Amino acid sequence: MYILSGSVFLICILFFVLFQYKRYQAIRKVCEMDECQKLCLLNELAMPFGFSYLPCLDIMTSNIDAWQREFGYQALFDFSAPHFNMVFDCEPIYFEYAGRTWLIEFWKGQYGLSTGAEIGVYSADSALSPSQYRAAHFHSAANEEMLPLSMELYHKNQRMFSINRIHWWLTGFCVGTYTRSEDLLLRISITFPSIPMLDSFIEGLLKMGYEKCNLFIRNKTVALDFQSSHTACYLPRFSLRSILAKCLNKILCRLFCLVTRPFTCTPDRLLYLYNFLPFSFRHIMYFYKNTIQKKRRPNCRKAFEKEAQL
Repeated sequence: MYILSGSVFLICILFFVLFQYKRYQAIRKVCEMDECQKLCLLNELAMPFGFSYLPCLDIMTSNIDAWQREFGYQALFDFSAPHFNMVFDCEPIYFEYAGRTWLIEFWKGQYGLSTGAEIGVYSADSALSPSQYRAAHFHSAANEEMLPLSMELYHKNQRMFSINRIHWWLTGFCVGTYTRSEDLLLRISITFPSIPMLDSFIEGLLKMGYEKCNLFIRNKTVALDFQSSHTACYLPRFSLRSILAKCLNKILCRLFCLVTRPFTCTPDRLLYLYNFLPFSFRHIMYFYKNTIQKKRRPNCRKAFEKEAQL
C-alpha cells in the first residue's frame, strides 16, 4: 500500500516537473522572437482558419480568400450559434436589386473567447419572397460585388476598434475579452455602387423597423448604429443554452487571462498557447462561420505540425 502511494506521489511530481518545464520552454520561445517574427508566425498559423492579425488594431480579422467564403450564408447558422458558445445580436437586411435578393447582415457579441462584430454581404440566385428568406441559401459576394464596409465597435461608450475595407465579410475580434452583446454598439457605414442599390437597401432597413431620421445618407453611402436587434425574437438569446454559453465564455476568458499571465499583448498570448497548449490555440482560432459544415473544414492540423523556421 505504501509502495503504491509512493509511486503515485512520484508520478505526480514527475508530471508537475514536466508541466513546468514545458511552460518555461513555451515562455522562452516567445521571448526569443522579435515582433516581426511573432506577426509572421501568428498570421501563418491563422491563415488556414481564414483569419489574420492586425497589430495596429490588436484584433483578428477575416481574409478575403477565407475558406468560409465558399459556404455563403443560411439563417440556420445564426440559429445554431449558441451550440458553439456564441451569443450575439444579428440583423439581417434583405432587399431586391438587379433581379436578385440581397442580404447584408450585421453581428455583434461574444464569439467564444472573443468579443467581435461582423458585416456580411450575400445574394441569392434569384428574387425571393419573404417566406423564403430563412430557408434560402445565399452566396458570398463575388470580387466585383464586394462593397466598401466600415464598422466601429463600442463597449459602454468605449471604442474597442475601428476597421474599414472593401470586403464581402468584414470582421473584428478582440481575443480574451468578454462582454454582453446588449452592452455593445456597432456603428456601420456602407458605400454602394449605385443609387438604386442604396435606395433598395434603405427600403430594407425601413421594413426591418429602422427610422429614416436615424440614418445618415450621403451620396452613395449610408451610416447607422446597430445596438438592439429588431430580430431578437428569431434567435434563442434567452434560452438555457445561450445562458450556459454566456457563463462558459466568461469563465474561459478569465482562464485565458490567467493561463497567459506571463504576457499582456495578443500575439504573445496566442503564440504562448500555441507552444504550451496547442489545443487551446486551435479552440481560440476556430471562430464561428458555417460551423454546420464542419465535416468539410480544411485540415488545419498541418499548420500546427509545421515548425516555423525562425
